[in-house]
Amino acid sequence: MERFVDVAPGARLWVEDRGAPDAPALLLVMGAQASGLGWPDELVESLAERHHVIRYDHRDTGRSTWSFDEQPYPLTALAWDSVRVLDALGVERAHLVGMSLGGMLVQLAVADRPERVLSATLIGTGALSSVPYERPAGTRIPAEELPGASPALLEMWSRPVEDRGPEAELERRVEHWRALGGDAIPFDASYAREQERRTIAHTGHHHAGTAHARADTSGMDRTEALARTEVPTLVVSAPAEPVYPPPHAHHIAQAVRGARLVEITGMGHALPREVHAPLAAAILEHTGRADRTERTDQAR
Repeated sequence: MERFVDVAPGARLWVEDRGAPDAPALLLVMGAQASGLGWPDELVESLAERHHVIRYDHRDTGRSTWSFDEQPYPLTALAWDSVRVLDALGVERAHLVGMSLGGMLVQLAVADRPERVLSATLIGTGALSSVPYERPAGTRIPAEELPGASPALLEMWSRPVEDRGPEAELERRVEHWRALGGDAIPFDASYAREQERRTIAHTGHHHAGTAHARADTSGMDRTEALARTEVPTLVVSAPAEPVYPPPHAHHIAQAVRGARLVEITGMGHALPREVHAPLAAAILEHTGRADRTERTDQAR
């Protein structure tokens, strides 16, 4: 079912939910400048076999309000948007799954609104923590010295995005996904192209958004709250990740109290068909474990 949700004055979000409404809710939170359609239908359907799955378009993406130039907001506001989506659907608590910037927004929810979070799954993201990373040998690396995005991506991001028409924009996005996917899984350009055609049709235009790259990033550190959280957290390790390369996932697992780590073979900073089954299995194992714990606690 599709609907629109008002999350702030002048800000309305497109929201879609699938699966049984009485099943445990699972909210999918996408990355910067990415529509909710960035979560592939095949993956959503797999998760909806056991969950009431909710995905949505951030502000300035997809069919949601594009108003950053008139009403700028900090990135932290996007985390509050996710909670307001739950409010609008009458969901008291949900499993949260976040990718890239979405993983940071989920960390903000874990830190600031833990009573709304049944479990958290973090994919392709960095820790909102200043805790140093401890290598297996015992030496430490300051959080700010962990490796950044690949040179190829940095070069791509440095180029100005010019409007050369819908087909040129489509091909630019396909090449971006080629770089994001890493070098372990063969890139399927036709699949990426079809996904982006659907996103452009869903949005109603081909213009590239830049709001999230321009939004205020201050006030996002949650070192202390993440170190003491009781929210069950799964961190997905992607060995071919080019945006938050190893050991970022291991750093998150150290920074978030009680976090578990699972590796998805060949995965980069994308969701090609090859990772749908193992990723869905990992998420469902994690949410199932959290749901069993929740039921046990309620029975006491």
